[in-house]
Amino acid sequence: MLRPRIIPCLLVSNGGLVKTVGFREPKYVGDPINAVKIFNEKETDELIVLDIDSTSSGAEPDFKRIGHLAAECRMPLCYGGGVKTAEQAKRIVALGVEKVAVSSAAIETPQLLARMAGEVGSQSVVVIIDLRKRGPVWEVWTHNGTRRAGKTMEQVVAESASLGAGEIVVNSIDQDGRMKGYDLALATHTRRLTTLPLTILGGAGSLEDIERLIEACGVVGAAAGSLFVFKGAYRAVLINYPSQERRDEIIRRSLRLPG
Repeated sequence: MLRPRIIPCLLVSNGGLVKTVGFREPKYVGDPINAVKIFNEKETDELIVLDIDSTSSGAEPDFKRIGHLAAECRMPLCYGGGVKTAEQAKRIVALGVEKVAVSSAAIETPQLLARMAGEVGSQSVVVIIDLRKRGPVWEVWTHNGTRRAGKTMEQVVAESASLGAGEIVVNSIDQDGRMKGYDLALATHTRRLTTLPLTILGGAGSLEDIERLIEACGVVGAAAGSLFVFKGAYRAVLINYPSQERRDEIIRRSLRLPG
């Protein structure tokens, strides 16, 4: 039976683990390999690692770093950052990564998704859609939120599904790092647009936020960055993740399953 996933999302810049607010001013919070080791110990459902430098700088993926992350990681790993070709995706999967995430390249050249699916299978192709709310619509942005894509969210979701993506991640730029809760209107709207596996990112500040997301959307991935690397009102750096018992409780409560 499919079940909701609770997913830490780690941002990497200049080789270090960072956190942003609204996609701006990356703050160094530690070493990504050390974070992976801690998440291993906590038996995390899944892990997303995004290199936020590669796309904006035009660099290709750092395959050496990806190999180190994959070798250390004992949970399913999704990697994104700088992927522009199906050949790069194939090389990343060969390193032991389960899913390859693309954003800017897939939105600018949707046929990339079909080529990637042909090389690594749809189950390994993830499209990340970064969004800002403007009036009644969510605008699609690329290159770490610096360029307006000129496409609607609905268009990108439909293209991604038709061309072979296996999962959609919607990321709220407005909510990023603010820890004030997910944009539930965005989440439920996206859930209605597609039957693909869906992950929501941006804004989680508590386990109750995750519970509310699952209650609103059902079987969904609940991804978060700040929630799992900061602790307390002063945002002290502390890698954390709920126990299996606590995760089961969140899922039972949010889906109203029998205890």
